Amino acid sequence: MKATRLAIPDVVLLEPRVFGDDRGFFFESFNLRQFHEAIGSSPDFVQDNHSLSGRGVLRGLHYQLHQPQGKLVRVISGEVFDVVVDLRKSSPHFGKWVGETLSADNKKQLWVPPGFAHGFLVLSESAEFLYKTTDYYAPQDEHCLVWNDPSIAIEWPCMGDLKPTLSSKDQTGKSLHYAEVYS
Repeated sequence: MKATRLAIPDVVLLEPRVFGDDRGFFFESFNLRQFHEAIGSSPDFVQDNHSLSGRGVLRGLHYQLHQPQGKLVRVISGEVFDVVVDLRKSSPHFGKWVGETLSADNKKQLWVPPGFAHGFLVLSESAEFLYKTTDYYAPQDEHCLVWNDPSIAIEWPCMGDLKPTLSSKDQTGKSLHYAEVYS
């Protein structure tokens, strides 16, 4: 597995070794030993999540403040632009973002440590998104950072005239200036 630390070094892009032939392909989507070597720790994953979304759906930017979740994310069908925003007030990268295109074709995964808001935009006709979390979903603790906060200035891929499809919760996300963040 190839591991690349991104511009925010705690966020790690993981690229598995894929073995393919005329029958198809095989790869290890998770190996605890390799994951530990790549990120320097071995978090306990407690929940797996799976979502299906159509083109232009933007989910996020979500985070849990008191029960922060680390997430190992990947796409098994389609393509998304995946984004994380550092919400750790003590971090030199506070308020900064990184984004990566994840797809079924490239098989890349992203490690999103606790302390970050996370979201993605579906670029293909549809996308199936899988992720492991290090803490359970706690709806009473969920927060949402607005996807188009000008102070963060995420460079979402151009979708022409298509406006992102947002949930009612995501439509009411807060700007970084007003959001509760990690210490």
